[in-house]
Amino acid sequence: MSDYALTKVRLFEGVWEGVVTRLRDGAGRPNLKVTHLEQPLEGVSLSETQDEGAWDLKVRVPAEAIADGVQTVLITDGDTDETLGSFAILAGEALGDDIRAEMDLLRAELDMLKRAFRRHCVETT
Repeated sequence: MSDYALTKVRLFEGVWEGVVTRLRDGAGRPNLKVTHLEQPLEGVSLSETQDEGAWDLKVRVPAEAIADGVQTVLITDGDTDETLGSFAILAGEALGDDIRAEMDLLRAELDMLKRAFRRHCVETT
């Protein structure tokens, strides 16, 4: 289980913003992974806030993530591989069917679980 929680603040001018909060004492700065199509994104910043145990997260939405269909960005705890949050960008025909966004998110999470299971199998043999 992750030591952190993520709360969305807004998406403004191509930058997704959220707040990462520490859930347990003793946990340091979060190690986050932000990915699109399983590739790490550039333009991610994590800065301390005035509140102890909280950080501002900013994710610049890359131009590659703006295309017809549903594009999902996953934000995970790099230490536990637990998904802390995600956001989807819908464009073109997909706007009519919001279920596509949910399916894309489920596929991304299933891929993450498959990788974790395979890694577990390798480590335990």
